[in-house]
Amino acid sequence: MGAPAFTPEDVARYPFPLPGPRYRYSTNVEPSGGRVVTAAGGWGAHRVDVDRHYRRELDLRAGILAADPSRHAVLPHMRVAAWDALLFGLRELADAHPDRMRLTRSGPEYHWRNTELGIDQRFVFGEDATLPCDPLAYLCGQIQEDVVLLDQRDGALWADAGVVTFAADWSFGFDVGMSFLEIHGPVPRIHTERVIARAHEFLMRLEPGESYRRTNWTLTVDGRLDTGTETYPEWGRDRRTVAEGPLEDVGDRLWLRTEVQHLIRLPYSGAVMFLIRTYLLPFRAVATVPEWAERLASVLADLPADMAEYKGLARTRAPGLRWLAAHGGINRNVTDVPSSAM
Repeated sequence: MGAPAFTPEDVARYPFPLPGPRYRYSTNVEPSGGRVVTAAGGWGAHRVDVDRHYRRELDLRAGILAADPSRHAVLPHMRVAAWDALLFGLRELADAHPDRMRLTRSGPEYHWRNTELGIDQRFVFGEDATLPCDPLAYLCGQIQEDVVLLDQRDGALWADAGVVTFAADWSFGFDVGMSFLEIHGPVPRIHTERVIARAHEFLMRLEPGESYRRTNWTLTVDGRLDTGTETYPEWGRDRRTVAEGPLEDVGDRLWLRTEVQHLIRLPYSGAVMFLIRTYLLPFRAVATVPEWAERLASVLADLPADMAEYKGLARTRAPGLRWLAAHGGINRNVTDVPSSAM
């Protein structure tokens, strides 16, 4: 599937991730559920978000899973957590979209209806035979978010279940069964500054039912959601072709990628649920909001070389800066950008 065309609705709903002109790694968590007002509109009223890309992204996920089943894993001891995640996700969908989705209960039996997808399903919590597939796969066939479930044991968190089809330069199939600290081992700066240690401690203290959120960001090419390491041969060269191609193409080929990550302690299993929703907006759309264009240019210019390298921006941030300077109404001279960004 090609990159989706953007609309004013996409801009208005976009979770712009840069609160200031300078970016460094931080835990940046806040309680979830409140709407965030932006220069273009707002986002964040619901923990599970459905937008106009719903069917397209679900079809894309189904295709990815069919081609690479390693993107979906549930270790045997995570069965209850998978059911816990399913019930949480369906309730979130029903609360956010009662006109299209509804979950009711009669005794031990639940009745789920998703008229958007033509689904009418009765099931009993914990009884796998009452669903057409395992509960985590069933949930992720109806939400746009990726899901990772963390088991807490031996004083640590372990990524022991999940469905991840829209990874940004990492592999869930490789990481499954690893600890939270091991997974984040390659990220620069976060260990010396204890960012990841503080995040780990925070997650370990979450109480059942508590829910927080944070954002993360990078750049991607051609509006591609699946930039997992498994498919690097398909998309790795795109960064070079953007850098070497015509400047005018950058506005349509280079996209700001925001992840809204929800961190939820599930009530029955005690597992920590990571919901990772990815939003994409091309630079041409970012430039329609002058405040965003200025902020993005400032952050890209200031970003240290090691962070830019880890985020995969070493090739793309210089053409991105030049395009923003030419089209975004930015009051800066790109000749002032440090040489490490060019």
